[in-house]
Amino acid sequence: MSAPESGPHTEGPRADPWKSFRGVTAGTLILEAIVVLLALPVVSALGGGLTPVALGYLLGLAAVLIALAGLQGRSWAIWVDLAVQLILIAGFVVYPGVGFIGLLFAAVWALILYVRSEVLRRERFGLLPGQDGPSD
Repeated sequence: MSAPESGPHTEGPRADPWKSFRGVTAGTLILEAIVVLLALPVVSALGGGLTPVALGYLLGLAAVLIALAGLQGRSWAIWVDLAVQLILIAGFVVYPGVGFIGLLFAAVWALILYVRSEVLRRERFGLLPGQDGPSD
């Protein structure tokens, strides 16, 4: 008796590329929130002190980023994620380093948008692992 063959032709649950993508976006938002929170002591020491406005801005932004991490399954989430980057870039008003963090993460989100468009393209042409081939 031989064991059943296993390989690419076996039936089983298909991989969901969007589940992985949601994990990447949620993880990026959590990392972004950590970096924003790490800006607190920097703004306190170098940025002229933590004013109530600066403290509220940084803590509020971190809370929004963490909340968004849990909403990545929504169809609109990627666009809200991008809009939040504009709010972080506006952090130049609080301290230039905070605005720089916004520019850095905007570049990360631009890369994530590229990856998203590539997954969409490959999905449309049936080129993703687990798909049967190009759809007609």
